[in-house]
Amino acid sequence: MSIKFCSLSSGSSGNCHYIETDRTRILVDAGFSGKKIERLLSLINVDANTIDYILITHEHIDHVRGAGILSRRYDIPILANKSTWLGMEEVIGDVKDKNIKIIDTNKDLTLNDLGIHPFKIYHDAREPVGYIIYYKNFKISIATDTGWVDNNMKDKIKGSNLYLMESNHDVKMLKEGNYPWFLKQRVLSKEGHLSNVAAGEALSEILLGKGEIVLLGHLSKENNTPNLAYETVKKTIGEVYENIDLNLSYRDRPTKVYTLY
Repeated sequence: MSIKFCSLSSGSSGNCHYIETDRTRILVDAGFSGKKIERLLSLINVDANTIDYILITHEHIDHVRGAGILSRRYDIPILANKSTWLGMEEVIGDVKDKNIKIIDTNKDLTLNDLGIHPFKIYHDAREPVGYIIYYKNFKISIATDTGWVDNNMKDKIKGSNLYLMESNHDVKMLKEGNYPWFLKQRVLSKEGHLSNVAAGEALSEILLGKGEIVLLGHLSKENNTPNLAYETVKKTIGEVYENIDLNLSYRDRPTKVYTLY
């Protein structure tokens, strides 16, 4: 009895994460073409036609690009809140009525043997959410594309066995980089993206030092480096680093498949 997690890819070019139990296989976001998601799944020996559900965090193209084609091709239900559906309908195209599943932010639901809790995050989308996935005694939390981690978010995701936490940018690199000023302001805002330091500060209040797995996600290609994200978060979380498993997700390939027993 186990649950598996793999970040297939995470970044501004696309986001897609895979979760599997003995009975259920889901994707959280589908931000690449259907063909590329099929290829990413094949790299971890998973057939796209075995996916049971697609959960969407928000309507931005790097999170929904392939959702419609996968739903049509493999008859997969798509779950999102009403505001997100309104924002992505034209982008993802026609979906069978039976595969349009409207969920409520902050309201629990069950998908076979998985418990799902969509929770409010802070991003410039209609009604963005993160997801907590429950299986047996295990808890996985996905919190990317948020410019702020408030106390409510911290309370909800605390105690997870595995975290996918945004660590988007280094503030100095962003401020000194080539982004236009309006885009710098967007990224730095409360509804933008989390910096390396902010990610570390949030994690320092959440982690219990009980062997948790932490994957840093949505790293900016222009305003971050994998080593800088890792070292900044490592320094910011302090001594708890010695008792957790800190790793990175990637923009162009899957992480290893993490199995929680």
